[in-house]
Amino acid sequence: MNTDFIKKIDGDWTLFLDRDGVLNYDTPGDYVRNWSKFNFFDTTLSAMEKLANIFNLILIVTNQRGVGLGLMTQQNLDEIHQNMLAEIIANNGRIDKIYYSTDTDKINSTHRKPATGMGLQAKQDFNEIDFSCSIMVGNNISDMQFGRNLGMYTIFIDDRKEYNNQTTDEMDLIFNNLLEMADFIEHHFNNAAI
Repeated sequence: MNTDFIKKIDGDWTLFLDRDGVLNYDTPGDYVRNWSKFNFFDTTLSAMEKLANIFNLILIVTNQRGVGLGLMTQQNLDEIHQNMLAEIIANNGRIDKIYYSTDTDKINSTHRKPATGMGLQAKQDFNEIDFSCSIMVGNNISDMQFGRNLGMYTIFIDDRKEYNNQTTDEMDLIFNNLLEMADFIEHHFNNAAI
């Protein structure tokens, strides 16, 4: 495992987060189609408060092909994100912007992860982003590939316990949930500030 980069994190770094399986329960074989189906992990809101105190930017990059497949509407997706943001803000967390791709697998997409379109759009929107001082956090290998394709560090959230805390070449670190990751980063961040 590569932990050296954690010691370099300062207030200029950017955190990219996948959504389903990182912030909220994923629905394998289905989609989080509306707000009533969206359920934060118990640890998410505490984690987001900690991360808001560490990172300059916190951005969501999420594949949402359920819209492209016609299983949910753009309005459903917008409602989920509006309510998700409100909950995070009410609990002292922050997300600076949400990027999503509604493209399906059948489209040769430049935005659907692992393609880099959402990351490049973020860089256009926030010129201060340096991908070499950025972390991508996700629970799928496509998230890790997205991060690697842009030159980021990668952290895998093993919510389904698939990897038994064993990293692969695509991931620098692995944690069981976002709070475990946030605590680890916060510990090193606070010690570096002393």
